[in-house]
Amino acid sequence: MEAILNVIHQIIAQARARVATAVNHERTLMYWQIGQVIVEEEQQGAERAGYKEYLLKNLSQKLVASYGDGYSRRQLELFRQLYLVFPIANALYSQLSWSHYKSLVRLDDPDKRAFYIAESIKNTWSVRQMERQINSLLYERLLMSQDKESVLAVAKGERNPTKPLDILKDPTVLEFLGLKPDATYYESDLEQAIITHLQLFLLELGNGFSFVARQKRILLGGDEFRIDLVFYNRLLQCFVLFDIKIDKITHGDLGQLQMYVNYYDRDVKADFENPTIGVLLCADKNDVVVKYSLPEDNQQIFASKYQLHLPTEAQLKLEVRKELERFAEEEE
Repeated sequence: MEAILNVIHQIIAQARARVATAVNHERTLMYWQIGQVIVEEEQQGAERAGYKEYLLKNLSQKLVASYGDGYSRRQLELFRQLYLVFPIANALYSQLSWSHYKSLVRLDDPDKRAFYIAESIKNTWSVRQMERQINSLLYERLLMSQDKESVLAVAKGERNPTKPLDILKDPTVLEFLGLKPDATYYESDLEQAIITHLQLFLLELGNGFSFVARQKRILLGGDEFRIDLVFYNRLLQCFVLFDIKIDKITHGDLGQLQMYVNYYDRDVKADFENPTIGVLLCADKNDVVVKYSLPEDNQQIFASKYQLHLPTEAQLKLEVRKELERFAEEEE
């Protein structure tokens, strides 16, 4: 009896989910059609100064009287934008709700919009999760280490990640931990906050990550060491080790992480798995020290600054400029 009940529960839950998805999609299509009517009417009266404002104001007054605040002037403007951004109804995805589209139509860059659509569908992001990724400038952060075509190809599933830089971000944004940038805290506090908000940390890490261990104990010749956080990435098929530093990292920190990576490569990973990746999650770093502390062909050890607040576009542009200058120096 219990087994049959479980099956029935699953059938009901799946049917309700399909109904909810269908309802959401129909609502989005309805708003799209309203937007189409508004735009077409607006274009017919384009020669009349202020016709758009007149149209939206009068339509909203009459529709609010009949159907409520869901048809305010601001909402009608969003319907209009939906049609202008997605002029083909078949381009609207049933996996995304109207709330998703309200955020997406505000993005001016078509490539950025395509990226967040693909990632939202692939990862079944809620509206809140998608908006968090938009606000944390995920697309721009990935562009700092990759070209636009690669970022879009991975997001759309047209290409699988093949190297660490396809998935690693710098900076790593940890505003959800609730730690104040100017407060005093220890590395253990940051680690505990990550574990407490593990689901959000996995969202920040991105595709394919799963949690393996915290304070992983290893013995080397009788000496005990502990790796702060161990993850596995199924897309890259490798372990990813995180060492947390709340100060500027040193060459000694890089050497210690290299030791952990060597241990995993030699004693833990299976033959079919790819080389282990090590990430120093640090408050600050000197890129020149990182460069000369690691081999020229390094593909395993990386340093990523964490920040406890959402980045601004100005901050990110500064980081991009620094990266371009560093690449230019390496080419000389």
